[in-house]
Amino acid sequence: MPQLSPAGQQLVQNLAQRHGVSTDAVTHMLIAVSNGNGTMAQFSHPDFGGAGQWMQGGMTMVSDLFNYQLKSRVDNLCSDIANQLANQQRAPFSGSFQSQSQNGASSQTQAAGSMGSVNSLFLPDPDSNWWPSHLGSPNALGSQNNVRYAYFANINRLAVKTGGDVWVYDTLNHQIGGFSQQQGGGSSITLTSQFGTVSLSSLPVVIRNGVTQTQPALAPANDSWNSSNSYSGAPASAPATNTDRPSTPRQGESVIDTLDRLGGLLEKGYINADEFASKKADLLSRL
Repeated sequence: MPQLSPAGQQLVQNLAQRHGVSTDAVTHMLIAVSNGNGTMAQFSHPDFGGAGQWMQGGMTMVSDLFNYQLKSRVDNLCSDIANQLANQQRAPFSGSFQSQSQNGASSQTQAAGSMGSVNSLFLPDPDSNWWPSHLGSPNALGSQNNVRYAYFANINRLAVKTGGDVWVYDTLNHQIGGFSQQQGGGSSITLTSQFGTVSLSSLPVVIRNGVTQTQPALAPANDSWNSSNSYSGAPASAPATNTDRPSTPRQGESVIDTLDRLGGLLEKGYINADEFASKKADLLSRL
């Protein structure tokens, strides 16, 4: 659970007195609204009649459906908290990061992660500065399942931490607005930008675990984007003649080595099982 800073503790005291609820209830709601990027909250606390939901400018739901006084109290408290979070923001949100989940009839589900700015009402996470220090302060932070993200819009970098590994990607000319993970037979991480949905595996890796990559592991092919998009060719950090697809062995690399590299990407969730199987079949056909 996030820990409140002195400013956060003072705010909780003030809101508890103003709205006539306990400090524990205000703390619970402050975290819930913060997790909802200041626009929504899912909560469960005795002071609010148990479980409920609040949406800014929308419907407020509490367990006691006809307790309009409680609904009004929840709405007023959450609106106050949302305003305070907006005032305390140290950096603007980069893009529109909405938290949502979708469940279809199949076994595959999709969860979209949320990314927001750091807020002075909470103490820094002890493990918050997990990205290379030279990248500076991120414009947005986020996490989904066991994957953490830090987006540095001004320098076109996206840091991703999965397990004990930290990868830094060149975001090229993308303006990243969010991310999602699909789970099923395998898992795949995708991003949203002004060009639509982008596979994380299509972005070149420039740093891995603190080591600069002289040749990005996965530079996009020239035809990765259609003619309506502005991307053309590999990034400046990749050799100008590099137009290899991810399934093509690098110079001096055997097919088996390439399969091992793709297996690592599958294990880390950067490609899904179908993508791996397709590339594997293509590589084995060359033996």
